[in-house]
Amino acid sequence: MSVEKTLATAELGFGASMDRLFELLRIPSISTDPAYKAQCQQAADWLVKELSSLGFDVAARPTGGHPMVVAHYKSKMATSKTPHVLFYGHYDVQPVDPVELWHTKPFEPTLKTDERGVKRIYGRGTADDKGQLMTFVEAAHAWIKTTGTLPINATFLIEGEEESGSPSLLPFLRANKKELSCDVAYVCDTNMWDEKTPAITTRLRGLVHEEITITSPSIDLHSGMYGGAAMNPIRALSKLIAALHDKNGRVTIPGFYSGVAELPKPVKKQWASLKFSEKKFLGAVGLKSAAGEKGRSVIELIWSRPTAEVNGIWGGYTGTGGKTVIPSKAHAKLTFRLVGKQNPKSVLAAFQRFAKKQMPKDAVITFSGHGGGSPASEISESNVYIKKSSAALKAEFKKEAVLMGSGGSIPIVRSFKDILGMDSVLVGFGLNDDAIHSPNEKYNVSSFERGIKSWVRIMGALSE
Repeated sequence: MSVEKTLATAELGFGASMDRLFELLRIPSISTDPAYKAQCQQAADWLVKELSSLGFDVAARPTGGHPMVVAHYKSKMATSKTPHVLFYGHYDVQPVDPVELWHTKPFEPTLKTDERGVKRIYGRGTADDKGQLMTFVEAAHAWIKTTGTLPINATFLIEGEEESGSPSLLPFLRANKKELSCDVAYVCDTNMWDEKTPAITTRLRGLVHEEITITSPSIDLHSGMYGGAAMNPIRALSKLIAALHDKNGRVTIPGFYSGVAELPKPVKKQWASLKFSEKKFLGAVGLKSAAGEKGRSVIELIWSRPTAEVNGIWGGYTGTGGKTVIPSKAHAKLTFRLVGKQNPKSVLAAFQRFAKKQMPKDAVITFSGHGGGSPASEISESNVYIKKSSAALKAEFKKEAVLMGSGGSIPIVRSFKDILGMDSVLVGFGLNDDAIHSPNEKYNVSSFERGIKSWVRIMGALSE
């Protein structure tokens, strides 16, 4: 069987795969620092040379910032039913500061074995994202060396600005929509459940920002002369914040839960079966109990439920000592994490209506958030690409893949859906202790090796 032969090729060639990864890791492609512009170009050129040697039609395409590597491969085994798959990753990395906290040189990848006998690669970009993107590059290498072709039609999109906000990405997607639109996108920038359990991230929460100012008296007032008679805007702000949640932790904004569905029973059952310690998770940050909606597990709260959070409040005198004033203004910053089919604009409008109704007499609220926001991203667990990928991961790890959520957001996933019209499957091999963005970033050798073999299996499964 071609998959088994290709797996054998990947195993025999793993030493060469490590050598190629180390070559890429040695390039200090820090996208946010203009001093490293040439190195970002160098990383793009390295990928072009590598993919070109495999038979890809590839180029480093110019943008307003760092180049975008775009590579296309037409399978020699292609039929009318062969899927066209886009693989996304990024070659840029975070700065290394504070460099004095590194135990090794950030751009001299180093192999170390820990006290448990686990082999790890240390260096900037090992896990985020060079080690991850090279798993599917090396899987392509193994397929082409074994069979002379990939089993699927493939497009690789590897950007160089992910760590600096991807300013060139959306214009590039819009300008090249026809070329980049595929049947599905695979994103390799996520984690496994643990080092022995694979995972597919199927849910990403959306996000809306808002900033409010409540004004009451026209100037700050002497609290002795006006205290008891004048409306204090901090009081009005406190009342509003207190009204956001009921005693059971539910958000009280009318219409807030529109578009929020309950978890499918199989997913809820799988999440409940995970060995997740709520006590350990909360205890690590000095907490003892969950503060969200009662009756929901912590995993549900962070993966599948929306939130209304106050990120900052200020107003009045906050300097040293006392100053007896009733302030003219009070301020707060809020964010709303969204799930399901919640509409960012609708949520923002609902909050604004709610906030206005909470205002007492002589208190005026204004809104200065940027509006817009991003909706949540979900791909159904019954999706054919999820099913095939899950089966391939189970074959590699001999364990069911966890279909997990993420409390945060990966904007590229929504962009692929909104601009290119395709769903994304998020398969990654990172671990929670990889220290991405921090000193001493690492990637387990087993993550790299089993990542390559997993992509070999996934590519094979997609071709069937």
